[in-house]
Amino acid sequence: MKKSLFIFLLFLFVGALYSFNEKEEAAAKYYLITCGQDKIYIIDEETSDGKQLNVVWSWKVADAAAQLPPEYLSYMATLDDCKSVDNDTKLLMTSSTGGGVLLVERSTNKCLFYAYAPQAHSADLLPNNKIAAVLSFHDNGNCIAVYDINSPNRVLCQYELSGGHGAVWVSERNRFYALGSSALREYSLKNWDSNTPELVLEKEWDVPLDNGHDLSAVNSNTFLVSSNSSANFEGKVYLFNIDTGEFTLFKPEILSGDIKSINYIQETGWIVYTQAEESYWTENIYTVNPIKKLTVPGYRMYKVRLMKKMQ
Repeated sequence: MKKSLFIFLLFLFVGALYSFNEKEEAAAKYYLITCGQDKIYIIDEETSDGKQLNVVWSWKVADAAAQLPPEYLSYMATLDDCKSVDNDTKLLMTSSTGGGVLLVERSTNKCLFYAYAPQAHSADLLPNNKIAAVLSFHDNGNCIAVYDINSPNRVLCQYELSGGHGAVWVSERNRFYALGSSALREYSLKNWDSNTPELVLEKEWDVPLDNGHDLSAVNSNTFLVSSNSSANFEGKVYLFNIDTGEFTLFKPEILSGDIKSINYIQETGWIVYTQAEESYWTENIYTVNPIKKLTVPGYRMYKVRLMKKMQ
């Protein structure tokens, strides 16, 4: 009996240890990309803690000054989103306040694409070197704008979307998803190999709290959607199931403030997010499972994204 109990307890201990190590490994496989003001930092989360940060790459808008028309230094002055794209070789960034979209090759700092896009809050890279950006409230915004990387600052097609804030391409579904203030939309691609590509609206869902803010993919069927109450900006985060069209409140309840960005590794429960703590910005990146806070003093951070480490 004692031997059986010992084996049982040993089994539980090994299982718990394996689960802990699995979570640690999940965190170790990713870098954190954070953007704010006119700067981007890539941080090794595994070897960083508190204010002691291991910054493995950094970039600022001024680094691209010689490659851009002069006005883009102001267009890209406050960065909203910063995604690793094209097998983690490039960074796609947007700026809402100035109004721009920029694609930079990480190994060379070469600027590969730029466009003026008022209130651009997010973008993603689509097949055939196309970029889809979502623009928020502006006389020339409230839309989805599609570009070709080889034709800087030229809109190929454009579609209405009030309060555009989130943009995600899901390759497994061959669909583009765009988050507005009150709607999440699914688009298919039409004539995508031609000079006149089109996005075709396939589905639309109402967003809880009527103020969609951030959209990130958990897997090919699940998104995380952050949304704020238009009355008091007390934010909530939801899991969205594409197949069922259902929004489910995401736990833990620690995610109940003005969430600006959130990332989730479902297999291990690892969560990485930013939350507005001073006006629209913060100096902190937060993680759950394990709990950690990384701080960049004096840096008005907006979003954080994940980038897989090279294996």
